[in-house]
Amino acid sequence: MKIVWSEFAIASLKSIFEYYKVKVTRRIAHKIRWQILQSTKQLSSNPESGQIESYLDKFNQSYRYLLSGNYKIIYRVKEDKIFINDVFDVRQNPDKMIDQKRYNGK
Repeated sequence: MKIVWSEFAIASLKSIFEYYKVKVTRRIAHKIRWQILQSTKQLSSNPESGQIESYLDKFNQSYRYLLSGNYKIIYRVKEDKIFINDVFDVRQNPDKMIDQKRYNGK
């Protein structure tokens, strides 16, 4: 299956990288980004390996997530593609996750 990253998820990943680059080091920022990207590779062959994200049930899209460190990689499977919608920091208020812009059904 093909993995497709939404613009929002790409922006989230870039934001995470920039944060760690400034607050810690560029090397740590690369490591965290690499770990997140590596976590998604399993989805090509095992798309239902993530847990169901019940917090997003209201969207009726069967969202799932994988954990990578302090981040939830939120995705859904549609036909022959896996759409990654967000990389969400679990240390945030989960109400922030329900932002419609993140899950617009694409």
